[in-house]
Amino acid sequence: MTKKDKSSGMKSAYELALERLEAEGIEPPREGGLAEEVKQQIAEERRKAEAKVAELEILHGDKMAGLADPVQRQQEAEDHRLEKLRIGEQRDRKIEALRKASD
Repeated sequence: MTKKDKSSGMKSAYELALERLEAEGIEPPREGGLAEEVKQQIAEERRKAEAKVAELEILHGDKMAGLADPVQRQQEAEDHRLEKLRIGEQRDRKIEALRKASD
């Protein structure tokens, strides 16, 4: 199909989404994508973050089992939540830096 035929005929969800992005003035995604090496580095950063969270979960469970005071338990739960958030934010920053470096 030619471009003119496509515009008058059925469009894929991807094409419709691209048109909406364009209408809102948002730059469409890159056609080429990321290099394989960058994809592997991103996957490695995600694996590291998942391992840190898994370790954190184990340590948190052990610590919670030894706490009887509700105030201490609540504080530990809050510390745990904040640490998980920190790990996720750190992962996201590293991934964003890898993507920007690949441009």
